[in-house]
Amino acid sequence: MIERCCAFTGHRPRKFPWGYNEADARCVALKQALAAEIAKLVNAGVTDFFSGMAEGADTWAALAVLALKKENPALKFHCVLPCEGQADGWSASARELYHSILEQADEVVYVNRVYSKNCMLERNRYLIDHAACLLAVYNGEWRGRTAMTVRYARKLGREVIILKPI
Repeated sequence: MIERCCAFTGHRPRKFPWGYNEADARCVALKQALAAEIAKLVNAGVTDFFSGMAEGADTWAALAVLALKKENPALKFHCVLPCEGQADGWSASARELYHSILEQADEVVYVNRVYSKNCMLERNRYLIDHAACLLAVYNGEWRGRTAMTVRYARKLGREVIILKPI
């Protein structure tokens, strides 16, 4: 049922002009736009959502899906992790949020158990391989993991929805 599945990708907080300040009006607006886009996907028949659970866009998308899931329990939320300990170096509050989201997921997939130099790439490919569309919070830059994920999705002919962060 890949046609009912959507994956997320997007930048980490350091790539946004507001950094980790989620109270910034631009961040609030981006989160609202992301939630609205996810709601549109649900209305169009998407039932399964896949997040790589990185800080920033992945986490915001996860929270939006979990909020919708409270009203629509038929939705399924899948966390696709590059390795165990992904959040080990994050702040205490970010780790707490991460683990709270994992506890609410319908499925947690570890692409690898231990970190390797390719585990993030493998995680991103897993996301695209299991979804018909990709919702990307993407600034258009050529380099980086978000850019590579968008290119891979396009190469496979997936629908790609781009939300510009600003």
